[in-house]
Amino acid sequence: MRRLTSMLTRVFERFLIAVMAALVIDVVWQVFTRYVLGHQSSWTEELATMLLMWGALFGACVAFARGEHLGFDFFVKKLDAPSQQTTEKYVHAVTALFGAILTFGGYALVAGTLATNQMSPALGLRMGYVYLALPISGAFILLLSLERTVSPSGGDRPHR
Repeated sequence: MRRLTSMLTRVFERFLIAVMAALVIDVVWQVFTRYVLGHQSSWTEELATMLLMWGALFGACVAFARGEHLGFDFFVKKLDAPSQQTTEKYVHAVTALFGAILTFGGYALVAGTLATNQMSPALGLRMGYVYLALPISGAFILLLSLERTVSPSGGDRPHR
């Protein structure tokens, strides 16, 4: 399972690089059209919002996979080693629950918006496809959390 999560982490990292590069290009184009051409492109702000959503969710996945996510470990580090491992397993179990909620709630959102054929106003994209970032990132977080909950050593092991 570790090999799978390591491979998926690399895929998420590369996708995140592409999303962030597209976001930079989009925002530069937005500024150029607004201040140089005198009128902003109608689609750049909507695309930036969508790319930011995907970047934030996939960035959270990469940070979690690397063990660089936000955590309050000050008090945990004061515990003895067995208590630290128990606490880390509990935190990963709770994170797995969050990943499951994100996965299944995101799936419900995707299915609902695809069923109603909701479209983005400027780009004309089906919003269900935009919202796919939710169940995809949730499933990855769930997978990583389960791996860390059941692994003998537990804890945050970077996946590079």
